[in-house]
Amino acid sequence: MGAGTSTGTGTDTPARLLQLLSLLQTPREWPGGELAERLSVSRRTVRRDVDRLRELGYPVQATQGASGGYRLVAGKAMPPLVLDDEEAVAIAVGLRAGAGHAVDGVEEASVRALAKLEQVLPSRLRHRVSALGAATMSLAVGDGARVAPETLTVMASATAGQEQLRFAYEAKDGTPSRRLTEPHRLVSTGRRWYLVAFDLERQGWRTFRVDRVSEPFATGVRFAPRMLPGGSAEAYVRRSVLARRQESAAYEVDVEFRAPLDRVGGRLPASLGEVVATGAGHCRLRGTVTEPVEWVAARLLWVESDFTVHGPQDLVLRVRELGRRLVAAAGDA
Repeated sequence: MGAGTSTGTGTDTPARLLQLLSLLQTPREWPGGELAERLSVSRRTVRRDVDRLRELGYPVQATQGASGGYRLVAGKAMPPLVLDDEEAVAIAVGLRAGAGHAVDGVEEASVRALAKLEQVLPSRLRHRVSALGAATMSLAVGDGARVAPETLTVMASATAGQEQLRFAYEAKDGTPSRRLTEPHRLVSTGRRWYLVAFDLERQGWRTFRVDRVSEPFATGVRFAPRMLPGGSAEAYVRRSVLARRQESAAYEVDVEFRAPLDRVGGRLPASLGEVVATGAGHCRLRGTVTEPVEWVAARLLWVESDFTVHGPQDLVLRVRELGRRLVAAAGDA
């Protein structure tokens, strides 16, 4: 059957309920017809599935009228068989920590999960999460940019819901501006977050450093997705960052590790360059970077293996100085 005509009966009901729940977790209102089309079922089946979710404890709100639809709202309790209060708070706090700093490998998943979890947290738990977040802090490495989790979740929600996003932005030279965009994707490079979006006032695609964004809010105006030129958002950010590096003082990094590739590659951000195997138990990092040598030197220690810096000379000197300080700090221990 075509979209919107299936009765929705059969063994696919559990999978369809999960898909419906995933859609409703996006913080926007879904018209019944759009949900029916997404799920390839009838509107009647959508209403029945919504009733099933309510029976399971998920607070699905419906509005009437031609522009009405369904929205998942924060409830008085967490849905049963999902998380108890303590688990929900612990996970939300952990996700905020992972989202607020560009943590290799988990940052984008943290933002997506946090946006969904906070959408259904009761107010009493949201207050607890905020209080814990205000009372704790994380250690940032080097000049790693800090980003408020609230900023990321607002931007992620607008991106997932295909809603126009407005925010204040500060350029590299400090010039302030207001931007109205169609957000396409949030991308983490390991140290910084970037938003890939179509700038409606400048009529072009742009990358925005999220640590320079303030006062973001979704306008509620939906848009049809545009085709991003040149492939994926990750590739677009990579080209954009590379272009900026070519305009600034970049330098070549060359570091040899006495450790296997699978150990080293997973512990270094892609922004430092490419790591290739050079022999049994050895690999080499080469890349063009603009990050301060202090940050690069500290980041190399995270690999926790022996290494030799072949260049540049400034990095060689910084590693020597860092090693001298570490030995002195250890004393006679």
